[in-house]
Amino acid sequence: MRNPFGANPRDLQKMLEQTMQQMQKAQEELKNLRIESSVGGGVVKAVVDGTGELISIEINPIVVDPNDVEMLQDLIVSAVNEAREQAVAEATRRMTSLPGMPNLDLGNLF
Repeated sequence: MRNPFGANPRDLQKMLEQTMQQMQKAQEELKNLRIESSVGGGVVKAVVDGTGELISIEINPIVVDPNDVEMLQDLIVSAVNEAREQAVAEATRRMTSLPGMPNLDLGNLF
Protein backbone atom coordinates (compact mmCIF):
# COMPACT_ATOMS: atom_id res chain seq x y z
CA MET A 1 0.00 0.00 0.00
CA ARG A 2 1.37 3.37 -1.03
CA ASN A 3 1.79 6.05 1.65
CA PRO A 4 -0.56 8.96 0.82
CA PHE A 5 1.98 11.42 2.28
CA GLY A 6 4.73 10.24 -0.04
CA ALA A 7 7.18 9.63 2.81
CA ASN A 8 8.59 6.59 4.50
CA PRO A 9 6.49 5.69 7.59
CA ARG A 10 9.66 5.56 9.70
CA ASP A 11 10.57 9.08 8.59
CA LEU A 12 7.08 10.27 9.48
CA GLN A 13 7.33 8.62 12.90
CA LYS A 14 10.73 10.24 13.50
CA MET A 15 9.37 13.65 12.50
CA LEU A 16 6.38 13.18 14.80
CA GLU A 17 8.61 12.18 17.71
CA GLN A 18 10.84 15.24 17.16
CA THR A 19 7.81 17.52 17.01
CA MET A 20 6.42 15.99 20.21
CA GLN A 21 9.76 16.53 21.98
CA GLN A 22 9.84 20.13 20.81
CA MET A 23 6.26 20.63 22.01
CA GLN A 24 7.10 19.22 25.44
CA LYS A 25 10.13 21.50 25.69
CA ALA A 26 8.02 24.52 24.66
CA GLN A 27 5.36 23.61 27.25
CA GLU A 28 8.01 23.41 29.99
CA GLU A 29 9.39 26.78 28.93
CA LEU A 30 5.87 28.26 29.04
CA LYS A 31 5.39 27.00 32.60
CA ASN A 32 8.54 28.87 33.62
CA LEU A 33 7.65 32.05 31.71
CA ARG A 34 6.30 34.98 33.74
CA ILE A 35 4.04 37.57 32.12
CA GLU A 36 3.06 40.67 34.06
CA SER A 37 0.14 42.95 33.37
CA SER A 38 -0.38 46.25 35.11
CA VAL A 39 -3.59 48.30 35.14
CA GLY A 40 -4.87 51.48 36.73
CA GLY A 41 -1.56 53.23 36.30
CA GLY A 42 0.27 50.35 37.95
CA VAL A 43 -1.86 50.07 41.09
CA VAL A 44 -2.82 46.46 40.31
CA LYS A 45 -0.39 43.96 38.80
CA ALA A 46 -1.09 40.37 37.84
CA VAL A 47 1.55 37.79 36.99
CA VAL A 48 0.71 34.62 35.09
CA ASP A 49 2.87 31.88 33.69
CA GLY A 50 2.98 31.09 29.99
CA THR A 51 0.07 28.68 30.34
CA GLY A 52 -2.15 31.44 31.79
CA GLU A 53 -2.04 30.21 35.39
CA LEU A 54 -2.22 33.07 37.88
CA ILE A 55 1.01 33.28 39.89
CA SER A 56 0.53 36.46 41.89
CA ILE A 57 -1.45 39.65 42.36
CA GLU A 58 0.05 42.88 43.67
CA ILE A 59 -2.22 45.67 44.88
CA ASN A 60 -0.95 49.09 45.83
CA PRO A 61 -2.60 50.05 49.15
CA ILE A 62 -3.57 53.47 47.76
CA VAL A 63 -6.23 51.81 45.61
CA VAL A 64 -7.86 50.01 48.54
CA ASP A 65 -10.95 52.04 49.31
CA PRO A 66 -13.54 50.28 51.49
CA ASN A 67 -16.17 52.52 49.92
CA ASP A 68 -15.28 51.43 46.37
CA VAL A 69 -14.48 47.73 46.48
CA GLU A 70 -16.10 47.27 43.08
CA MET A 71 -13.43 49.40 41.38
CA LEU A 72 -10.68 47.28 42.94
CA GLN A 73 -12.41 44.09 41.84
CA ASP A 74 -12.68 45.43 38.28
CA LEU A 75 -8.99 46.34 38.25
CA ILE A 76 -8.03 42.86 39.44
CA VAL A 77 -10.17 41.16 36.80
CA SER A 78 -8.76 43.45 34.13
CA ALA A 79 -5.14 42.80 35.12
CA VAL A 80 -5.62 39.04 35.23
CA ASN A 81 -7.45 38.93 31.91
CA GLU A 82 -4.83 41.08 30.20
CA ALA A 83 -1.99 38.92 31.51
CA ARG A 84 -3.75 35.74 30.41
CA GLU A 85 -4.36 37.18 26.92
CA GLN A 86 -0.65 37.92 26.66
CA ALA A 87 0.12 34.36 27.79
CA VAL A 88 -2.18 32.90 25.13
CA ALA A 89 -0.54 35.05 22.46
CA GLU A 90 2.93 33.95 23.56
CA ALA A 91 1.95 30.28 23.77
CA THR A 92 0.41 30.46 20.30
CA ARG A 93 3.50 32.16 18.91
CA ARG A 94 5.83 29.57 20.41
CA MET A 95 3.79 26.51 19.49
CA THR A 96 3.08 27.57 15.91
CA SER A 97 6.76 28.33 15.35
CA LEU A 98 7.62 24.66 15.91
CA PRO A 99 8.48 22.85 12.67
CA GLY A 100 5.52 20.99 11.26
CA MET A 101 2.95 22.70 13.47
CA PRO A 102 -0.07 24.30 11.83
CA ASN A 103 -1.32 27.73 12.76
CA LEU A 104 -3.45 27.06 15.82
CA ASP A 105 -5.61 29.28 17.94
CA LEU A 106 -4.77 28.25 21.50
CA GLY A 107 -7.01 30.88 23.04
CA ASN A 108 -9.75 28.43 23.96
CA LEU A 109 -7.32 26.24 25.92
CA PHE A 110 -7.01 28.74 28.76
